[in-house]
Amino acid sequence: MRRSTSANRGSERRGSKAGSVLIQGIRAAPVSAGCVSWRTRFTLPLQISGIVSLRPGLLYILLLRSWSIRTPVVKTIIEPFRIKSVEPIRRTTAQERQRLLEQAGYNLFLISSEAILIDLLTDSGTAAMSTEQWAAMMRGDESYAGSPSFERFRAAVQNIFGFRHIIPTHQGRAAERILFSVICRKDSIVPNNTHFDTTRANIEFCGARALDLPIAEAHQPSLLHPFKGNMDTSRLEELIEREGRERVPLVMLTVTNNSGGGQPVSMSNIRAVKEICSRRGIPLYIDACRFAENAYFIKLRERGYADKTPLEIAREMFSHADGCTMSAKKDGLANIGGFLGTHDDSLAQQEKNLLILTEGFPTYGGLAGRDLEAIAVGLNEALDEDYLSYRIASTAYLGDHISREGVPIVQPPGGHAIYIDARAFLPQIPPAQFPGVALAAALYVEGGIRSVEIGTLMFGEHATMDLVRLAIPRRVYTQSHIDYVVEVILEVWRRRAEIRGFEIAYQAPFLRHFTARFRPVLSRAEPKTPFVSSPRRTKPDPAES
Repeated sequence: MRRSTSANRGSERRGSKAGSVLIQGIRAAPVSAGCVSWRTRFTLPLQISGIVSLRPGLLYILLLRSWSIRTPVVKTIIEPFRIKSVEPIRRTTAQERQRLLEQAGYNLFLISSEAILIDLLTDSGTAAMSTEQWAAMMRGDESYAGSPSFERFRAAVQNIFGFRHIIPTHQGRAAERILFSVICRKDSIVPNNTHFDTTRANIEFCGARALDLPIAEAHQPSLLHPFKGNMDTSRLEELIEREGRERVPLVMLTVTNNSGGGQPVSMSNIRAVKEICSRRGIPLYIDACRFAENAYFIKLRERGYADKTPLEIAREMFSHADGCTMSAKKDGLANIGGFLGTHDDSLAQQEKNLLILTEGFPTYGGLAGRDLEAIAVGLNEALDEDYLSYRIASTAYLGDHISREGVPIVQPPGGHAIYIDARAFLPQIPPAQFPGVALAAALYVEGGIRSVEIGTLMFGEHATMDLVRLAIPRRVYTQSHIDYVVEVILEVWRRRAEIRGFEIAYQAPFLRHFTARFRPVLSRAEPKTPFVSSPRRTKPDPAES
């Protein structure tokens, strides 16, 4: 079973030092002194089955010494909430899963959620809501115009983000579509640390170009760096100089950097990007989907922020921005909703006009009043330090346990997901045969786990890595569920040589990964099935309940 519930729990301390070290084959990036003090929850020791494991132990010990990180004393991660309502999950056999996968053209998006045991496809809209959110929904006012639910929603958003105009939308991609439709031209270039799929698609649909400018360290999955989500400011300046300010209608920063492994952006990088934008008269927008997790990483890792609250850090982040897009389905802890924020009166009016045409009146934006109420509560719950401490530690627990056994992941673990490096996991499969798709399919056949490819399928020629994202829904699964995920991944890792690649049988012109269908790439001597579950999983396992 999985839960439908609430959230919350603790924090830690600091340190800093420049240096570059080699840690069991994982190189730690040089970090400039004064830039960062990386104190992390993901070095938590854990006790499992009576055996104390100093979690990354050897993996991080040199890093801890190099950067003067203090390890916490808590030994066991516990969920900072009680379960009040439960939802059964259905077990399937490996034979069933193989048949369903073939019927779906090997695309996990096309499999019914009822045939999924652990659903790590996305953390978007999949959170369990709290008792406070459910209570707030009961006072949702469904008036078409002037709803008090909108007033409470706007007040909650402005208290954190500070923008003069708050425009509700049914989700983040609607905010992106409205923003880019109003601000972009056919020859526009929109730089970002890394665009996610819908952001890139909405920019390109307008005829503009989406350009990724991550720091060099972001392209090296095993490299340890505290802020791999940062934008390369030198390349940003070069771009504006080369193309001209008039071709760059805005600059974006995605926090945390989802396509780059859920990696955070530092406050110093946000300030540096803003300074470049201000000199050139270019607005800076933040894609704020996981703003609370990013704020907490700043608290853990950046000098001068250890004693600040996540709310204070979030406010500072957005004080440097001219606007934002937000999917409240992530760090809004809601199942639907988003918004567009701006200080620009003229731009806001154009955006509201388009909102009325496609989403709804500006005081509901395609959302029910009850949804506005849930978001208003969820935004503040997402900033609770107890919740964030648990969230970051729980995600890292998964990453640390599989990486300790040799599974290649994006290091360090991100906030909302663990990203397996599919190219390193399956070196026998070239990018053109979609190693991420192959690995995701194998995880489903082996244990009923649904994940998502972030690589050559999703981004085509723009892909620099092939990753499999295991996105952990907020407040939904317990540590025993995560232990099961670890077990399945390690079984697939042991049998990785058996996995083969895929070729596309069908694809859509935009966002092809949602509906594409595949067929296995097999030599004449190979059997039809590219991966078969281990014998122990051919029948339902009581441990899967």
